[in-house]
Amino acid sequence: MQTMVSGSLPINQTPPAMPNTAPKALGEFDFIRRYLAAEQPADPELLLGIGDDAAIVRPRPGHDLCFSSDMLLAGRHFFPDVAPADLAHKILAVNISDMAAMGARPRWVMLSAALPELNPSWLEVFSGSLFAMLRQYGITLIGGDTTKGDLVFNVSITGELPAGLGLRRSGAQNGDDIWVSGQIGLAAAALHHIWQNIRLPENLFAQCEAARLRPTPRVSLGQALLPVATAAQDISDGLAQDLGHILRASNVGAELYANLVPTVPELRQCLPAQTVYELTLAGGDDYELLFTAPPQARPAVLAAADSSRTPVARIGRINDTGYLKLLRTNGSELHLSQLGFDHFG
Repeated sequence: MQTMVSGSLPINQTPPAMPNTAPKALGEFDFIRRYLAAEQPADPELLLGIGDDAAIVRPRPGHDLCFSSDMLLAGRHFFPDVAPADLAHKILAVNISDMAAMGARPRWVMLSAALPELNPSWLEVFSGSLFAMLRQYGITLIGGDTTKGDLVFNVSITGELPAGLGLRRSGAQNGDDIWVSGQIGLAAAALHHIWQNIRLPENLFAQCEAARLRPTPRVSLGQALLPVATAAQDISDGLAQDLGHILRASNVGAELYANLVPTVPELRQCLPAQTVYELTLAGGDDYELLFTAPPQARPAVLAAADSSRTPVARIGRINDTGYLKLLRTNGSELHLSQLGFDHFG
């Protein structure tokens, strides 16, 4: 996008020929002006947005800023033929979810994109979905970069927190409850159905596919949990693996009761128990919040869930063992083939 585009040419590219009067295809700067420099709501903290070499923001007094970035590649994070409206939603949702996990209010994003071509009909739908979600969460697009290449997106997001606050992975304490929001395992179930590893009824697949394509960032819940939770993160690579990040950062252990992990009841009805455990505990791509809080805070957690209209479930307990134990309904220990997703695993 214009805020970060360099004026120099790649070393292997000759200067462009002088323009002629023939109609030309959509170019990079036409793309930016037409599809990414849309009129957005007034933002008093944004001093300079799209159109310069960099954006300028002025944080509100008494607030800290938090930053996150996610890269999504066609064939790795999404199917190349995904609908542009769904793609725009998801590349924003996974970043907004990082802000939710910190208890932050998402404020500004920068979008960098490599596109194999500039197809106006595709871009129209993509940008319409993108700006609809930005408006929904009160976020301003302030810059980025564009280039021609394989389909890749990178979103950098900035959030705002009351000074000195912020949910972290490192605060879990011995005796804390472990909580999770929403329903887990749906996105993984949809993927495994597409890969033909499992077979779901048509209506159940549609529900799981909707969760995979359009996750809901739990921003309101994250903010409501700021005075309540001791540690938090979002679930992207698998519940068990992501809980392990909290345990390591907090130097604690945990017992997690697999049967208490909330999911769609029909999954448990149509799939073997071990398959459901694999999907809910190691599947990933959920973008729900995983958090800890002391037992005496249970009423406050439920109040936060109620105020944010987000279902939550208590699924385990923090202990001082230093390792994670997964338990079945009968109390026996559960073992998984893997705990979650690893890009280089």
